[in-house]
Amino acid sequence: MSRSRELRNNGVVKYGVSSTEPPQEELATGERSTRNRIARSVLDHGPSTAADLAKRLGLTQAAVRRHLDSLVAENVVEPREQRVYGTRTRGRPAKVFALTDCGRDAFDQSYDQLAADALHWIAQAAGGGEKGEAAVAAFARARFAAQAGAYRAAVEAADPEDRTEALARALSADGYAATARNAPVGEQLCQHHCPVAHVAEQYPQLCEAETEFFSELLGTHVQRLATIAHGDGVCTTFVPKNTHSASASTAGRNPA
Repeated sequence: MSRSRELRNNGVVKYGVSSTEPPQEELATGERSTRNRIARSVLDHGPSTAADLAKRLGLTQAAVRRHLDSLVAENVVEPREQRVYGTRTRGRPAKVFALTDCGRDAFDQSYDQLAADALHWIAQAAGGGEKGEAAVAAFARARFAAQAGAYRAAVEAADPEDRTEALARALSADGYAATARNAPVGEQLCQHHCPVAHVAEQYPQLCEAETEFFSELLGTHVQRLATIAHGDGVCTTFVPKNTHSASASTAGRNPA
């Protein structure tokens, strides 16, 4: 699963508005692209001075510094004092810019492939076939069970009619960009982002376990209508009306 290591979140760089700035369309295609190139150069070559970056990218130092100021403001890079080995020359050491953890995470990582490899190993170690699929499903359920505490607390603290919305907020806090909206005879829980979508394409047990997890949290049967892993734009789960008739003591259990 090879993909180019470009900034995944192109919105990581924000721009101010002033009469001296180019139009928004140009910012999107020019300014942002240049800042991504600068961040990529720091990734490839390590902590770099403005002069280093200007030389590598064919830009003026003034232009590089302007882009670096924006990248620093967005916590993509951070300034550091350059380490000097051996005899230090006179004057202040040059300032170098290094990627922050946030900046490094903006580039594609190999986590998807690592996760897929791990699930493949689990399936094969269990004997492959149906046994392997069952082992992956057991892992997926155990993964959600380990995360259940915070989600269950958020759901059970909400009023019964607000529990789907509470679950959506808890999911958003974990990066799923979730929303809840009314629908005929129920509600729809929508996840606009799935951090494990590429792995779930190969192992749908992850989606199935998540659906079971939602059912357990909300205390009712729910129905998965669409998933990003299967090519849909949004993961959508239908939660029927009267979902929250269960008391707080039973909200975390799927009724028999």
